[in-house]
Amino acid sequence: MAEKKMRFETEVSRLLHIVANSLYSQKEIFLRELISNASDACDRLRYEALTDPDLVADDPDFKVRISVDKEARVLEIADNGIGMNRDALISDLGTIARSGTSAYLEEHADEEGVDLSAIGQFGVGFYSAFMVASDVEVISRRAGEDQAWRWLSDGTGEFTIADGERDGRGTTIRLNLRKGEEEFLEESRLRHIVKTYSDHIALPIVIAAEDGDESINEASALWTRPKKDVTDEQYSEFYRHVGGFDEPWLTIHWHVEGKLEYRNLLFIPSSKPFDLFDPSRKHGIRLYVKRVFITDEAENLVPAWLRFLRGVVDSEDLPLNVSREILQDNPMIAHMRSAIVKRVLTELGKKADKAPDEFTLFWENFGPVIKEGLYEDFENREMILKIVRFHSTTGGDDLISLEEYVGRMKEGQDTIYYISGEDLDAVRRSPQLEGFVAKGIEVLLLTDAVDDFWIPSVGEYEGKPFKSATRAGADLDKISASTADDSEAEDEKFFDDGKVDSLIAMFRLTLNEEVKDVRVSERLTDSVVCLVSDEGDMDLRIERMLKQHNQLEQSFKRILEINPRHPLIVSLAQAVGKDGAGEKVEDAAWLLLDQARIIEGEQVPDPTAFSKRLNSLMATGLPA
Repeated sequence: MAEKKMRFETEVSRLLHIVANSLYSQKEIFLRELISNASDACDRLRYEALTDPDLVADDPDFKVRISVDKEARVLEIADNGIGMNRDALISDLGTIARSGTSAYLEEHADEEGVDLSAIGQFGVGFYSAFMVASDVEVISRRAGEDQAWRWLSDGTGEFTIADGERDGRGTTIRLNLRKGEEEFLEESRLRHIVKTYSDHIALPIVIAAEDGDESINEASALWTRPKKDVTDEQYSEFYRHVGGFDEPWLTIHWHVEGKLEYRNLLFIPSSKPFDLFDPSRKHGIRLYVKRVFITDEAENLVPAWLRFLRGVVDSEDLPLNVSREILQDNPMIAHMRSAIVKRVLTELGKKADKAPDEFTLFWENFGPVIKEGLYEDFENREMILKIVRFHSTTGGDDLISLEEYVGRMKEGQDTIYYISGEDLDAVRRSPQLEGFVAKGIEVLLLTDAVDDFWIPSVGEYEGKPFKSATRAGADLDKISASTADDSEAEDEKFFDDGKVDSLIAMFRLTLNEEVKDVRVSERLTDSVVCLVSDEGDMDLRIERMLKQHNQLEQSFKRILEINPRHPLIVSLAQAVGKDGAGEKVEDAAWLLLDQARIIEGEQVPDPTAFSKRLNSLMATGLPA
């Protein structure tokens, strides 16, 4: 087939632009990435050969081979893995099939000095080769096929593909090094890079020498080694091999023996992946059977709410020829899943107790994902509830546990109060919290979208029901106030001389079609009004969320609560019944309702009428 020139997908071009303009200091990571890809290619062929042994019959010993040609300034990395045909070369090296990649690259496309440690997020470490190479040539032959193919690019937006020649299966990557990159032609330098970054690779990495090829790595699966024999640096490099792009926040390495035997090496990232909330994102755990790679798509191995995990699970009991379909309902997988989840939650619990500051960083990154488990995973709900952390009205910037909240509950308080919203600072300023704060009653501040779903699903904690502070019937009068404010207890009495009742009656008549009721508030101390949901009605925030996604056709009427101690309400109450005051009180009722809507982040339904009433009220208040 004649040589054909093709353009990279837009996202690849942007990534190559970042690589070309980067001042990234550790250029040697390109070798780590290429060796990691070669190892994966061998793993995949080893799995394919379980059902088709002829694929490896002529070359059964997998390896990665590094060679240099100093005179030609060429560095080669070759493997005898599964290889690629023409279509695979185009799709694997010409496109990036990862959702969210475009948005990420758009954000960084014009930056210089970008830290390329995040390159692993895309699974496209191959492109790091262009940090040191003026052009890259790939010769590949798919296992079981006779035709080899040649791919060539200088990384500036185009690549060519044509027939190639290669003895045997696998892939050879030839890097024509740029001027100034001669260090990567030195054997001692290459040995050091391999030992530093790729010693964990579970197949031989050999370097071509005058007296024959020599293996330069330990070539044993890291997860099979005792923990005492593995260094933090080795864990970190293996973490990057399985797709990590930062440093692991927590490493969990253990061996299970008994009815089932399996080894686990799992990592929790220290940074949040850019696509953490993408619906198509899967976990990053690879399943092996007796050190043979089976799949990285065993979806039942861990639940979706642990999708940030990376690492390896290696079973001694699953059959080597297990199919991905069989894995869906395999009781061994179900057993391992249960044990893995419990072990991860146990380790997180230890971290929360022993290193709360470090756990706070973890919770800021992955707390919203963990809370999905409260809604989805009944079996592990109690363990999850022990590690869940919250901001609260009395915790400042510190996070608290539910156990701490219950331990600080006031005399007479039998409910866990919470309030939800989109922004933490805005939630803290909510008028619905004023009465709680005045009495020193702690309220949990929830700002994750999932909060409005797990709360009704869980219902209670240790017999204490959850209740929104934005609902009517908060029963604050049953709860003892803070002893420090006993001298101000008289200020907590409602202003009730009959005039407020008349004002409320007038408000009800005026706003009859817009609100469910108008009531005196127990919760307001400074604000004049607020909106609350009636018992049994949908919470304010979840209704707003459903409206935004066009999943709710009708709105629930809310209760307008008024503060009888506020000077404005006192003044309006005094005006009721006086000549000429009726229209002003009606206008005030509408203005206060719109004010309450604005505080809740809602739009005023009739801005023109709101503006006219506001202007009229301001005009009457100005001196003649």
